[in-house]
Order: sequence, then structure tokens, then C-alpha cells
Amino acid sequence: MSRKPELRGRAARLARLLPTGGTRGQAARAPFVLLVVVLLGGGLIGLLVLNSALSEGSFQLDDLKQRTKELTDEEQALQRDIDAYSAPRALQRRASELGMVPGGDPAFLDPDGSVKGSPSPAPAAATPLVLAPEALTATSGSPSAPTPSAYAEPSAPAPTSPTAGTSATPAPAATPTPTPTPGR
Repeated sequence: MSRKPELRGRAARLARLLPTGGTRGQAARAPFVLLVVVLLGGGLIGLLVLNSALSEGSFQLDDLKQRTKELTDEEQALQRDIDAYSAPRALQRRASELGMVPGGDPAFLDPDGSVKGSPSPAPAAATPLVLAPEALTATSGSPSAPTPSAYAEPSAPAPTSPTAGTSATPAPAATPTPTPTPGR
């Protein structure tokens, strides 16, 4: 077992003045311990910030998924409305409300100028309907089909709009012409 030799004389005095290896090791450990504590604290703070950012991103993702679902539902509802308006039965009903009638038999022209088929005119509608001007102004923000009450007979006088800049003046009444009586 080896022991350190004891110093004598001058060497012993110098050895007492200089710090020994034990205190020097403790002085060198303090910055290392401080560095390790700072790194661990920084790592924990970094993890906290990263966790908060991920949580915020998760909330935004959930909000965006919900908004996407709402927009998809709205798109499907609008597509159903388009399909309902473009159905043949609905087109026929709306066309008849506008006074349209089915076309007659068609005729075709050959390149030589001859007519193929026997054309026939479309049957006349019993009472054609005309779209009244108030039906053209929408009362709501969404486009909708005009209601049947928005149609007027063509013989009825069309109402005038005060914004049109014209005033409604009655037409002059026809003056009765005297009929000659026989014998006078």
C-alpha cells in the first residue's frame, strides 16, 4: 500500500501554501454542475414550449376539421337543391309556370336542301303567364325560385316601380261617339 511521502522542510511549507488536489477538483466541478443544470432546465422549458405548440396545433386542426365538415354538409345540401331544380319534373313545372309549351315535331334539312319529317307548330298555351316585375327582386339573400303568386296575367296592368322614374298616369278614357238614331 502506497502512501504519499510526507514532505519536510521547505517542500512542506510550500505544500501548505498551495491548494491541494481535493479543493481544485471541487472548483472545477462547479461550472460543470452549473452547465448540466442549465442544460436540463433549458430542455424542460423547450419540452414545455413544444408541448404547448403541439396542443395549439391540435386545437386548430380540430377546428379546421369541424369547419370542413360543416362546409361539406352545406355543399351536399346545395347539390341536393341543384338536383331538385334540374329534375325533369321540376323543369317541366317551372316551364309551364313561365308559359312555355312543349315543342312540336321537328323537321330536319338535308345537305341537298330537302326537308325530312313533317314539322308541326307547338300547341298554343291557354293562358300564357308573364313574370311580374316584383318577382325579380329577391327579398332574401339566397337565390330561390319565384313563387306562383309572383306571376301575373298579361292582361293585368303591370305595376310601376317608384324607382323607375316614371309615374303611373291613367290612360285617357275613350269618349263615347254618338250613335245616330234612325228617323231624326
